[in-house]
Amino acid sequence: MSVTVRNVPPLPRRAPDGHKGTYGKVLVVAGSRGMSGAAVLCGRAALRSGAGVVQVACPAEVQPVIATAYPGYTTFAIRQHADGTFGDSASGEVVELARAADVVAIGPGLGRDDATVIFVRRVLADLPGATVVLDADGLFALSPFRDDFTKRTTTLVLTPHPGEFARLTGKPVPIGDREREDQAVDFASRFGGVLLLKGAGTVVTDGVNVYRNTTGNPGMATGGSGDVLSGIIAALIGQGLGAFDSAVLSAWVHGRAGDLGAAVLGQTALNATDLLDYLPAVFKELETHW
Repeated sequence: MSVTVRNVPPLPRRAPDGHKGTYGKVLVVAGSRGMSGAAVLCGRAALRSGAGVVQVACPAEVQPVIATAYPGYTTFAIRQHADGTFGDSASGEVVELARAADVVAIGPGLGRDDATVIFVRRVLADLPGATVVLDADGLFALSPFRDDFTKRTTTLVLTPHPGEFARLTGKPVPIGDREREDQAVDFASRFGGVLLLKGAGTVVTDGVNVYRNTTGNPGMATGGSGDVLSGIIAALIGQGLGAFDSAVLSAWVHGRAGDLGAAVLGQTALNATDLLDYLPAVFKELETHW
């Protein structure tokens, strides 16, 4: 299959008369008992990446924790199961919030029980025309990825690591750069969305265009790193970049933040909150090209 190799797109310029409504409303659907940090990381990353408004929908039990972790986003307590995960009957609450958002990030720290899987699938089915960044446990809810789900009207950006990708495809984990790229392009061309396959040399493709990332380092292989990436992608989509370009620029930004952090802290000690700390320097670099 012939594809077009793409480069990193420019960062959207901020309008002199812009306001918070100009730069997108992001809804993060994340968190559960014991995994509230995933929601915090994703929400903070979206704000650090230029989103005008960030809202976090989370199970009621963890809402106080997530709300006090960072003052910049607002939070919504959603009905939950006894185990502290989203209730499968709560999809309607989330869909109503999502209808007012420009982009929805679903998945970080949701959990993987059967009710959560039903919850995720119901939210996706009831969001016609929405753009959704799907990561982590959100990906688990769609694994393996069935052909009948390609009939959706949502625009999906999927961000699996190699193991999650194998669950989506039902195939062994791809080995080597060529196999990774070929499988990614084939999958994206069939499901009709954007795929960001994480790992050394992250591959981003929509089945027609392909980009292989050159930033990042092994120190980023740490819990929460993917939650930060999801927030960056959602923020850039909210600011008007297309889904593919947002995924490409986010992969570069995420890796660059990791490289700047590792240059100061080393790779061993690098963690997800460090990526948040170095995002401002990365975006400042990109602003020099305006």
